[in-house]
Amino acid sequence: MLFSIIIPVYNRQQWIGRAIRSVLEQTYGEWELLVVDDASQDDTPALVRREFGAAVRLIELPKNVGVSAARNRGIKEARGEWLAFLDSDDEWLPHKLEKQRAALLASPREICHTDEVWVRNGVRVNPHKHHQKYGGDIFFKALSLCVMSPSSIVIHRRVFEEVGLFDEALPACEDYDLWLRIAARYEVFYQEEKLIIKYGGHEDQLSQAYYAMDRFRVYSLDKLLGAMPELEAEKREAARDMLMRKAKIVYKGAKKRDNKDLVQSMQVYIERWQ
Repeated sequence: MLFSIIIPVYNRQQWIGRAIRSVLEQTYGEWELLVVDDASQDDTPALVRREFGAAVRLIELPKNVGVSAARNRGIKEARGEWLAFLDSDDEWLPHKLEKQRAALLASPREICHTDEVWVRNGVRVNPHKHHQKYGGDIFFKALSLCVMSPSSIVIHRRVFEEVGLFDEALPACEDYDLWLRIAARYEVFYQEEKLIIKYGGHEDQLSQAYYAMDRFRVYSLDKLLGAMPELEAEKREAARDMLMRKAKIVYKGAKKRDNKDLVQSMQVYIERWQ
């Protein structure tokens, strides 16, 4: 079972070494590592070449295209049957791939994700209750927020052939968008073990860069409803209800900020699905 591990990176010279070393220290050895540098302006690509050499396939993009396009480039270049992702500021624990391989062999699924350790500003913290992870049919759980961490997930490449790649139009919530499309079609296996360390609190995280993140989720829900008329009635109704709820919240906030473009875009969604 060959895993292709994809790390997208942009200006993360202070974190990328830790992420790569956590892959090199895996107890399961059948993998390839692709680091996709999204036109970093710091020393990231030079550091990867200098410190890790032939252990890494470094793909250097000529211009900055965003995390979705960087991950998609890695998917297209990957040789493995199974694709795993690692954010450049996160870290795998040594048995991560070994444990997921065993789980997939014992309970065949196309998608497997794991529990995680959270570290914020150098301090370990407990996730909120609404960040609880689940397995099986997680569609209803996936409607509200992102329920799987990119750094924990392993996906068979046939899934991308059916649901498509990461949406390059999204500057954030691109993982929510993909997990929503996956959860509409597949059950997932949840490895109830903390096998990654997810670091947060630094200023360059996408979640810190955009306000009204739900506008991207509204876009994703609208796209799903439009593209999947065959979605069973209960799931379709739940997706529509979530879209309306989020769109009205964003609309209210945009109106308060006098953001006319965002008000107008939310009006379009609300009128389409009310």
